[in-house]
Amino acid sequence: MEPDADLAERVRALLAEQPATREVSMFGGRAFLVNDRIVVSAQRTGELLVRVPEERHEELTARPGARQAVMGADRDMGPGWVTVSAASVAGEALSFWLWVALEHNLAGPTAGAGG
Repeated sequence: MEPDADLAERVRALLAEQPATREVSMFGGRAFLVNDRIVVSAQRTGELLVRVPEERHEELTARPGARQAVMGADRDMGPGWVTVSAASVAGEALSFWLWVALEHNLAGPTAGAGG
C-alpha cells in the first residue's frame, strides 16, 4: 500500500525550498529527509511520523492527536518519535509539525538512528 498521496504532496510542497531534501520509502510510508536526516514520514493511514527533539517529547505528545510512535507489533520507537493523527495534520497544523521536525533536524546530529 502506498503512503497517503495527499499528505505526501503537502509535505513535499512545504519542503520545496529546503536544500538537500530527498524522499525514501521507509517506516511504512514516504519518509522525507533533509541533510540525510529523517524529518517526517507520510504514512499510508494519513498519519505523520515526526522526528522531534527528545527534550520536547512529553510536551509534543500532549498535543491533540499526537502520541508516542510505535513500530510493528507495538514496539515503542522511543523519545523523539511522535505519530500525529491524520485529523491533527489537516490544514495549517501540518506546518507546525514540519517546522518542529526541521528545527530538530537543523540542530545537528543526536544519538539514535536517523538522528
